[in-house]
Amino acid sequence: MRVIGAIVSIHAHPEHVVSALSPDSNEFMTVEVIDGRITAKIESESLRSMIATVDDYLMNLSISERLC
Repeated sequence: MRVIGAIVSIHAHPEHVVSALSPDSNEFMTVEVIDGRITAKIESESLRSMIATVDDYLMNLSISERLC
């Protein structure tokens, strides 16, 4: 099975948030600023891995947003 998804979020300083997130990006995910929004594209071969990746990303996004 192949699982593909995207998370789009809006932030006051998206470039700073993406910079803070970059060390946590892995081979399953690309994170970039598109039209002033952060877009995280995630691909995985298993649903379990997708859920774990999304969970980690959302936690790191929340922390980065507060710090930036």
